[in-house]
Amino acid sequence: MAQAGLNPDGVFVKNPDKVWINGEWRAPHSGRMIELVSPNTEQVVGAVAEADEVDMDAAVAAAREAFDRGPWPRMSVAERNAIMEKIAAHLRTREPEAAKAWTAQMGGLAAGAPGMAAQGVRQFEMMREVGNKFEYVQQRETQVAGAAYIVYEPVGVVAAIAPWNAPFALMGSKVACALITGCTVIMKPSPETPLEAYLIAEACEVAGVPAGVVNLVCGHREAADHMVNNPGVDKVSFTGSTAAGKRIASVMGSRIGRYTLELGGKSAAIVRDDFSTEETAKLMTRTISLLSGQVCAMLSRLIVPRERQDEIADAIAAEMQKVKIGYSDDPETQLGPLAMKRQLERVEMYIEEGKKTADLVTGGGRPTHLNQGYFIEPTLFKNVDNKSRIAQEEIFGPVLSIIPVDSEEEAIQVANDSNYGLSGSVLTKDPQAAFDIARQVRTGGIAQNGLKADWNLQFGGYKQSGIGREGGDIGLMAYLESKVMLMDEAVNAH
Repeated sequence: MAQAGLNPDGVFVKNPDKVWINGEWRAPHSGRMIELVSPNTEQVVGAVAEADEVDMDAAVAAAREAFDRGPWPRMSVAERNAIMEKIAAHLRTREPEAAKAWTAQMGGLAAGAPGMAAQGVRQFEMMREVGNKFEYVQQRETQVAGAAYIVYEPVGVVAAIAPWNAPFALMGSKVACALITGCTVIMKPSPETPLEAYLIAEACEVAGVPAGVVNLVCGHREAADHMVNNPGVDKVSFTGSTAAGKRIASVMGSRIGRYTLELGGKSAAIVRDDFSTEETAKLMTRTISLLSGQVCAMLSRLIVPRERQDEIADAIAAEMQKVKIGYSDDPETQLGPLAMKRQLERVEMYIEEGKKTADLVTGGGRPTHLNQGYFIEPTLFKNVDNKSRIAQEEIFGPVLSIIPVDSEEEAIQVANDSNYGLSGSVLTKDPQAAFDIARQVRTGGIAQNGLKADWNLQFGGYKQSGIGREGGDIGLMAYLESKVMLMDEAVNAH
């Protein structure tokens, strides 16, 4: 039975007061719990076990033993895939809980929560399917031996560290990549949104995943850093802030460990003259409101022709003032709360910074009709200097900066004048123009007319937006090592 009082309404995790290590639910060494706070009400709505350094070491040891001596890496891909089908089947039955968990923990709109939950399961299934079709042994031509093979083998023990904004899909993708390739994995979810990882752990338990292959430890930053420093971890797969990514890269680099990092962004949308002011206003208002602006690929810089800046700013302001701000469970709400108090304080700090260097057009304050929760109005600045903090630093909130330019060439230069390079967009009716401009923007993904991503393809960024890619066959490769084998003659290589 699920434990009453530790789960939000509609969520039925059986052992929230325990960690899952080596196939066992056990009390955390710390004896402490992590409280889950609703960003709508600022009230505690649940709690999970807090893992400390001892638990992290135990999880790594279990995953290490399972990889070095257990059956999982030695199974055929078909055998692993059969078990993973059972995991996916169980997760599909838990989609309503995942939806409730997302809204309760981070304030995601209830209207969109079922879709987010379904995407979480789909991410797991998709990467399982990619891995099931992958050719792990490939014969190649050679001039120095009778036969040559490239063999792809699991990278080893994977620490999967997921963020709080899309915890189900991102953790599901990481776990699926690890499992189908024969790796073992330690799930370290965000302490703000750990419940989705509990659902994955329960699915693994039901499906009969061998002990130690998947482990779950939810801890704070110090405990997570301890895990990353553990030499038993072969690879870290991290999605989150650039600051945390730099720390992980430095630790793993010191011992030549493997890592993939999907980090922050400060993505630009370039407006061409053939894209109307009305369309720009509706598109950008809808986009900046998505997840309350808490999206790493968010189009948070709008680069416009200088002579159109004022009319575009006025039109966006008019659209922003129509946005219905409210509690996440209200089906009419278009903009919910920020995920936590510190995120609200961060966004407010950047708004104050913006007032010093740019013109505040609309927003900038907390909505007056809500007396609780971490809410902020959609906020628009114009006459933004691209060198300013609000143009260069990731805010992670519903704050849009308009940057005026005098030419298309300058627009491209401004888009590229950033430490980030995750996403972007070209707003135009001309596909060829969009393509030609997009080729000149240094970013891992870019789309015509809006923020778009195809989860069947890889995702990641240039520069400080990350290292490597998530998703697709390229994302799968990050969980594999390649080995060249030169034989005197051809052999049965499968």
